[in-house]
Amino acid sequence: MNLRDKIYESRKLDSQRKKELEAFASHNDLHFHNLNILDLALHHRSFSNENEEHHRYNNERLEFLGDSVLGLATADFLYEDMMDNPEGDLARIKANVVSENSLAPIARNIMQIDRYIVLGKGEEMSGGRQKNAILADAVEAVIGALYLDSGFEKARDFVLRLIVPEIRKVQDDKGNKDYKTILQEYYQKKHRECPVYELVNKTGPDHDRTFMVSVHLGAVCYGPESGKSKKKAEQNAARAACLALGIENEKK
Repeated sequence: MNLRDKIYESRKLDSQRKKELEAFASHNDLHFHNLNILDLALHHRSFSNENEEHHRYNNERLEFLGDSVLGLATADFLYEDMMDNPEGDLARIKANVVSENSLAPIARNIMQIDRYIVLGKGEEMSGGRQKNAILADAVEAVIGALYLDSGFEKARDFVLRLIVPEIRKVQDDKGNKDYKTILQEYYQKKHRECPVYELVNKTGPDHDRTFMVSVHLGAVCYGPESGKSKKKAEQNAARAACLALGIENEKK
């Protein structure tokens, strides 16, 4: 047995958890040869932080892997789907649909991850089951688990089932805007420089952080704006700058 298998097997599944994982897989039209890897994908680090005997049993490594699979599958689809568009259009849409703003509703409304994710007691009490960052990360972890369990083709097909509808929304200008990309395109075009984001402050316990971020456009500063993740705070700061500059709806 290799190290990977030891990690997957380090927490034995009881019959109730197996039923839950099978229900999750069935709901999402997925088949896992190894339910342990799916279980791992649905364990947040707050669980392993509170359980020393399972201190490595969380989905962070799978999230890292799934993020790359998600990005590649999305980029490949956009490359073929938008043959007449420049790279900037593809990058803007990709950044939008693989963002926390897009993945969290997918986790909650389509995949129903919030019903099956395992959290530590502190995170559970602070409403972690509905936190966008946790849900979005779990989507990526499930994608990573599927890739390891069944290969890239199965993982890609699953990604496209989730992401193509989001791509169509953005193409029809009905999706969530990626304000960081909008702001960067605008500012680079005018000044050939990138916006600079500054983490001004973070408050709260580890399981319930609030981040405060400002964005600097040269000598001008917008924010700080808050978010429950650093990425969300950066998006909110970028949105504030876009609104102030009157470019919220500006397109490339």
